[in-house]
Amino acid sequence: MPGSSQRKGAIRRKPKGNPTAGSGGRVRQGLEGRGPTPKAVDRTKHPAHKRAKAKERAEKRTPGGRRPDRKDTEATVEWVYGRNPVVEALRAGVPINALYVAEGTERDARLREALLIATEHGISLLEVPRPEMDRLTSHGAHQGLAVQIPPYEYAHPDDLLSRAYDAGQVPLIVALDGVTDPRNLGAITRSAAAFGAHGVLVPERRTASMTASAWKTSAGAAARIPVARATNLNRALKSYKEAGLMIIGLDMGGEVELPDLEAATEPIVLVVGSEGKGLARLVRENCDLIVSIPMTSITESLNAGIATGVALYEISRRRG
Repeated sequence: MPGSSQRKGAIRRKPKGNPTAGSGGRVRQGLEGRGPTPKAVDRTKHPAHKRAKAKERAEKRTPGGRRPDRKDTEATVEWVYGRNPVVEALRAGVPINALYVAEGTERDARLREALLIATEHGISLLEVPRPEMDRLTSHGAHQGLAVQIPPYEYAHPDDLLSRAYDAGQVPLIVALDGVTDPRNLGAITRSAAAFGAHGVLVPERRTASMTASAWKTSAGAAARIPVARATNLNRALKSYKEAGLMIIGLDMGGEVELPDLEAATEPIVLVVGSEGKGLARLVRENCDLIVSIPMTSITESLNAGIATGVALYEISRRRG
């Protein structure tokens, strides 16, 4: 009905089509270009932008750019558990944060000795529920006794040189390549301290770390001589070479036998490889000289710890 669109409640329908189509109408502004599409990280609602902002905030929180979570913190702490291992660690002077005793643990001579040593050295004593002890030791056979060992504080490779020069001595550094047994690391550290070396250098990856086992084998030497860690062993060896040190590799089938080593009195980095594979190819190429230990039988071989001790003794004898 004409005029019905004016009545109350009526809906006015728009005509079909677009009478203002074309670039000259009121949609002209909408047809104009808006420039290049912004990058994903610049668009505030894009996931990439949110990830970038989160990373920014994390870098502000910690110098390394990554905030350590609970798992990272627990991974840096080592646990030694079981009555005999705990007592041995305490006797060897391994650095310990705290001694944990599970509630209701039966007392015997080993437990009494552990408590006595911990008290004498001012080590914290903590009594915890047995389920908590199970959790801390990953349900290992703890026998109600465990100790928490802090992560070892490695020196910088340059610190080993500084130690020698500060003492007015000819530098002698032991570098390890592929030595994965912590007991060998402990034995080498002990020999290095005994024969006047100024430190032990280990690569960051694929090598033994200064664990409780290494500490015990070193018989306390790890507290007297620094162990440094290099991100890249070959780069560290090149740096030592530029500083005037001679890089000598210890390996079977060397160019010179140990008793004939005339360079023993010079500044030296003694590089020791693993018993099975010996020195890696690149490490061997970085050596100025390869030295071997003469043996009566070619079928025999020495493990890294013993071989290093023999070599350091001979170098010390020539220097002394």
